[in-house]
Amino acid sequence: MIDIDGSYGEGGGQVLRSSLSLSAITGEPIRIVGIRAGRKKPGLAAQHLTAVRAAARICNAQLRGDALGSMMLEFIPGTAVQAGIYTFDVREAQQGGSAGAIALVLQTILLPLALATGDSQVTLRGGTHVSFSPTMTYIEQVYLSMLRRMGVEAEVKLGAWGWYPQGGGEVKMQVNGGIKLSGINLLERGDLQQVRGLAVATELPAHIPQRMANRAENLLREAGLKASVQALREKGVAPGAGIFLTAEYKNSLTGFGGFGRLRMTSEKVAEIACEQLLKFHQTGAPVDEHLADQLLLPAALASQQSQYRVAEVSTHLTTNAAVIEQFGLARIRVDESEKTVTVIPVIGH
Repeated sequence: MIDIDGSYGEGGGQVLRSSLSLSAITGEPIRIVGIRAGRKKPGLAAQHLTAVRAAARICNAQLRGDALGSMMLEFIPGTAVQAGIYTFDVREAQQGGSAGAIALVLQTILLPLALATGDSQVTLRGGTHVSFSPTMTYIEQVYLSMLRRMGVEAEVKLGAWGWYPQGGGEVKMQVNGGIKLSGINLLERGDLQQVRGLAVATELPAHIPQRMANRAENLLREAGLKASVQALREKGVAPGAGIFLTAEYKNSLTGFGGFGRLRMTSEKVAEIACEQLLKFHQTGAPVDEHLADQLLLPAALASQQSQYRVAEVSTHLTTNAAVIEQFGLARIRVDESEKTVTVIPVIGH
């Protein structure tokens, strides 16, 4: 059994997600202690508990410690990962429901299902666009697009938008199994091709997304970037608004967002997203800080070496690298001065 210290490094949910994915893929039982010790509310929150149960479902794992707030988990896979039709609902993990981010559940089970024999259809319910986690727009336009270059065949379709605190969003994911992962090389991003965006509101007046879209387009044009932002009113169970920008470079993609809040103007929401994007654009790096740690797992499972340059070496990145190395699948070198990541898969795994 592999013992994993959940309080290591950044001490967040990434340790849990990577460990669950790798345990399901390798069949190696794990024990994690100190889960999310670095967080204000430590232990398993609703989205983490849903990710644990989802990972257990796909490989018939035995669980100990799978409860809200638990800081210890034992996960013992029972079978190889089984392709199939699955539904996972974050609301079921917590009385009174939850807007826990379903992107985190998706990232836990995606690679195990992609490597399994057979195709899978997964329905996920909960928060689709929630602060401090990847939005479904980012998953669809950035994360899955980049993983497609490595051989992953998966698509998501957003059925309903789910914002914090109500959630109630829905996503359907189709995963083609039996793939082989190849490495990725991203040291140069090439020229910016375009910035496209979605300014979205649910259960709110149409002028709100329009104002976000106009402000973002103006700001980005002033900065010399070509941008086209679509204003949309979509369906969701509760009021919510946000803007999500995707920058497409010759060799890579990145995405940033801003969320509406009470007493925050539509223009201010757009400014937050644009500021993040422009800051990244100035780094010249091909891989944003979030994608940097999300590429580690597929790169460790690939058949060739990967190397990429990142905007920032975060503790998220170094923590995730340490967790992945515990499974003996790959050696990961992070060069802080050059801001490059090299992932060398161990031959024979």
